[in-house]
Amino acid sequence: MSRERNAVPKPRVHIATDHAGMELSAHLVAHLRGQGYDVVDHGPREYDPLDDYPSFCINAARAVVADQEAGTQALGIVLGGSGNGEQIAANKVRGVRAALAWNLDTARLAREHNDANVVAVGGRQHSLEEATAIIEAFLTEPFSNDERHVRRIGKIATYETTGEIVE
Repeated sequence: MSRERNAVPKPRVHIATDHAGMELSAHLVAHLRGQGYDVVDHGPREYDPLDDYPSFCINAARAVVADQEAGTQALGIVLGGSGNGEQIAANKVRGVRAALAWNLDTARLAREHNDANVVAVGGRQHSLEEATAIIEAFLTEPFSNDERHVRRIGKIATYETTGEIVE
């Protein structure tokens, strides 16, 4: 499954974290900018062990959707200790499909099969190197556009916007 990933322009990347992901977030911001990505950091700006991650993650997720609606290719990254709460917060934003990735396969499949536009990663679950590889896998994997995946995503979007469950 060899794909020419360099031919695709790099998306803008919106990133947010909580206190548990700050080291990983700082690393990723520097690393991704060094790789030529336009990275927008939605915070937090300083360490606070009592911070509340939802606002940071929701703001990053909203920015992804706003960029996509404006025709700008964009993806998001939300980080925390496990990534679970951050994924939940991001998924509350209409138009977001946030996936928790814990290895290269889940990161790639989130994009290839689900056209996920936000990835959640647990900063306490991986080394910097592992987490970086997971993020890179997510950012570089294209959506397959396979009809069955398009159909399934469409059913999710219908429920999200109308409350109707399509069989």
